[in-house]
Amino acid sequence: MSQIENGAPEAPGEAEAATKQLVFNAAERLFALNGFQNVSVRDITAEAGVNLASVNYHFGSKDSLLFEIFRRRTTELNRERARMLHEVTDAHGGAPPVREILTALIAPPLRWLDPANDRRISLQFLIRARSEGAAEIREVLSTDVSHLRRFSDALLAARPDLPPEEVYWRLHFVLGMIHQNRFMELDRLHVLSEGLTREDDIAALQRRMVDFASAGFEG
Repeated sequence: MSQIENGAPEAPGEAEAATKQLVFNAAERLFALNGFQNVSVRDITAEAGVNLASVNYHFGSKDSLLFEIFRRRTTELNRERARMLHEVTDAHGGAPPVREILTALIAPPLRWLDPANDRRISLQFLIRARSEGAAEIREVLSTDVSHLRRFSDALLAARPDLPPEEVYWRLHFVLGMIHQNRFMELDRLHVLSEGLTREDDIAALQRRMVDFASAGFEG
């Protein structure tokens, strides 16, 4: 039985890890809801209920904390995508069709978008990071394509009849569609459609996006 189960105090290492996680969670939520520039270190530690020095102690700085959240969440999201792509590749004998490849790319962030998913705040953070992130985040977004390479390779294999340049452009347009699903854009669509569109119908949203993306690879 552990010390916690016995009612004993946490070990120093456990207490530090718990504090670090509290800071991480509080910062992610505040950054996602309020924007990076509008959140101070004091805001974060007050939300987390920890000492003011905790951010610098555990992460070095506010910017380093921001980047750590970005790094961890993008890693988790892209790991989900890679797993799905691996599964459909195996299921189709190493040659998945375009629709299955695109589903593996599109489905994970949509799952995070679901109001019932506790990762929704993480997706909102990543959306903020794309437009408000510091130089280190912008550098990663513009140069790190390792997570996309597996998808471009799969699409090139699935459509060998298309010039490679065409495949890359079409993938670029699909990524634009994915990144357009920001909360304020969905709100605007809801107004435009006079309430016909439903953001919380994730299955229908995924079907529409995959239909649209797949059509872009036809012909």
